[in-house]
Amino acid sequence: MTDLTLNIQGMHCASCVGRVEKTLRGVPGVREANVNLATEQGRVSFDDPATTDDILAALLKTGNPASVEEVTLDIDGMHCASCVGRVEKALRAAPGVVEANVNLATESALVRYLPGAVTPQALAGYGSDSGYKTKLRSSDDHSHHDHMAHTKAEDAARLKRATLLAAILALPVFVIEMGSHVIPGMHELVMNTIGMQTSRILQFALTTIILVGPGREFYRIGIPALLRAAPEMNSLVALGTAAAYLYSVVATFAPGVLPEGAANVYFESAAVIVVLILLGRWLEARAKGRTGAAIRKLIALQPDTARVERDGKTIDRPIAEIVKGDMIHVRPGERIAVDGAVVSGDSHVDESMISGEPLPVHKTEGDAVTGGTVNGAGALVFRATHVGAETTLSRIVAMVEQAQGAKLPIQSVVDRITAWFVPAVIAAALLTLAAWLVFGPGGGHAIVVAVAVLIIACPCAMGLAVPTSIMVGTGRAAELGVLFRKGDALQALQGVGVVALDKTGTVTEGRPELTDIVVTGDLSEDEVLRFAAAVEGQSEHPVAHALLRAAEAKGLELPAVEGFRSITGYGVEASVEGRKVTVGARRLMEREGIDTTAAVIEGAGKTPLYVAVDGTLAAAVAVSDPVKSTSRAAIAALHDMGLKVAMITGDAQSTAEAIAAEVGIDKVVAEVLPDGKVAAVEALRKDGAKLAFVGDGINDAPALAAADVGIAIGTGTDVAIETADVVLMSGDLGGVARAFGLSRAVMRNIHQNLAWAFGYNVALIPVAAGVLYPAFGLQLSPMLAAGAMALSSVFVLSNALRLRRANPGETA
Repeated sequence: MTDLTLNIQGMHCASCVGRVEKTLRGVPGVREANVNLATEQGRVSFDDPATTDDILAALLKTGNPASVEEVTLDIDGMHCASCVGRVEKALRAAPGVVEANVNLATESALVRYLPGAVTPQALAGYGSDSGYKTKLRSSDDHSHHDHMAHTKAEDAARLKRATLLAAILALPVFVIEMGSHVIPGMHELVMNTIGMQTSRILQFALTTIILVGPGREFYRIGIPALLRAAPEMNSLVALGTAAAYLYSVVATFAPGVLPEGAANVYFESAAVIVVLILLGRWLEARAKGRTGAAIRKLIALQPDTARVERDGKTIDRPIAEIVKGDMIHVRPGERIAVDGAVVSGDSHVDESMISGEPLPVHKTEGDAVTGGTVNGAGALVFRATHVGAETTLSRIVAMVEQAQGAKLPIQSVVDRITAWFVPAVIAAALLTLAAWLVFGPGGGHAIVVAVAVLIIACPCAMGLAVPTSIMVGTGRAAELGVLFRKGDALQALQGVGVVALDKTGTVTEGRPELTDIVVTGDLSEDEVLRFAAAVEGQSEHPVAHALLRAAEAKGLELPAVEGFRSITGYGVEASVEGRKVTVGARRLMEREGIDTTAAVIEGAGKTPLYVAVDGTLAAAVAVSDPVKSTSRAAIAALHDMGLKVAMITGDAQSTAEAIAAEVGIDKVVAEVLPDGKVAAVEALRKDGAKLAFVGDGINDAPALAAADVGIAIGTGTDVAIETADVVLMSGDLGGVARAFGLSRAVMRNIHQNLAWAFGYNVALIPVAAGVLYPAFGLQLSPMLAAGAMALSSVFVLSNALRLRRANPGETA
């Protein structure tokens, strides 16, 4: 029986309580459910077949979901995929845990939990109980990442010292034992000087120091894990080295116990195995330190202080003390501290580290500036609008961290294999030992073969194959202005066959300009423009701004407006100087019974609007939204990747088709009302192809959510960005091609890593077990096995690090 306490949202009365209780009690397996309106909590007792997920799903259907929070835990001491599985199992067993994903590359866990059922501190305790030191992550990005970088550097330095010490101690053991077999005269030299027994005692002494000194970590972690029936990589190393060492101790001090001819020593195997595995871990620690470089580079973009205007004086203040509304002065060449709006000054700002755009952007009064960017030759004064965690830079760091900690669907395959991998290896080693004891040349050979099997089959590379690629790949993407808000979008993009683009602000600049006025009534062009601009001045539609800019350019004074009304998807109307003025698309005129045949707009790519005064057509006006200079090249790049490109727009069919022809779009869905974009998305993927939707506006949010992958242009609204799976920091449509290119590079890298990790084990475990010995007399030495095992992890990390140089379209 499990007891669960839930914080339930949205309850307002006794009927809400009754509905929630009835729903909970209706879940098969729930024995008792009591809900308290005053505390907004529910207590549920359940057993099989009910699960926490079933209870949460039931609450969601009632419209009263349970509160779910997230916490990130830092975990120390994990070395392989088996460690990851064990920590995940411990965390998921905690009461109220909805989801727990452990990442070997970031050495962290992202846990979603029910706040009424468990605390973050308790979750850290569950992690520690699994045998790995677990603690809550600091909320301060700077301190956390500085600490992590310092910790990794310390680990690398510690492993370097241990490796060098073990190598110095192992060298005499290796030379005495192996040199006697391969160096002519070496065996006679040892026999004629110190003698066989003395050489074995010397090897025993040096190997003992290695195992209790640099190698003790394998036993300190591996043996307790073995006793808990939860073996992992350290357990394999501990078993293998202990077997070789103990057999050699018996052969040295009690040779009569062993069969005749079997009293051989393998101290050099135990010693060199420790050296090689420590060497691999040292190289691995150095490589891991570089995988987090992208986030550290992002965090380093923010300066520590800024010059803030307070009480008429300009003083240097720490970033943490800046508040919204502060006036901040920026000198030439300085970094901008936080997000804000320019109050005075004129300069060019290098935003390449945020958006990936190489050219500096001109900034003057009223323009927005972003924290972390670099001011050019001019001086600026700006008002802080976003500080702390609200800044663009902080949000980028948070999104990259979230993506790096994601668990892709492909990882589930690895998890299922590694769940039984280490126990299977131990079983295989025991079976190999038994087989060679019965059919082999002797006990010493059987021990060597079993040790080789234990050492060669390390699950380190399996555990690192996916998360390191994600970590490095998403970091590189951020440098290029592509943010994967949801890490699984990396894999989801692989299945996309159609890319649907919103037109305004995505394919085009999103800044329409007035191009034509065709007058049909008694009013002049200027009078029509006065009336239309006055009414549209109450609207936020991009077309409204085009009319206002045109009226302003002519110096027209706009009259007062009364009774303004917006007709969504059609147009606007209001009373101006006592006359009813209606401005909108043809469909609005048709709805109002107004004939538009008298006004014809010539030219492709123009959006016609109609102006009616007192129910009679007064004029047709046309606006044109210029296509972005990069759109054609970006769409061509998508075509080169084998993708179909569609465009969804509310414009007239002829206008949309003209723009599509100009940039090379395959399919057009035009005259779509704002609430019809979701239906348009569904229609485009009706043939089964997965679809990515690219948009930037508030009205794009539902389509972004409905698509298989939503891609938001970063110049758009917060609503669109928060709904998307991928965010492009610049308004350049080329970012879409970069996102697909990076996705392919990362997934290709993951497949390479997995092929190596699994192929390595599939190929070498049988060799280590001695399948080649009967026919060819070839046997894999435990020392070579240790070297190959160490290099497997280093190979996977090095391959993942190649993504730091990845560029869309290039092989990674």
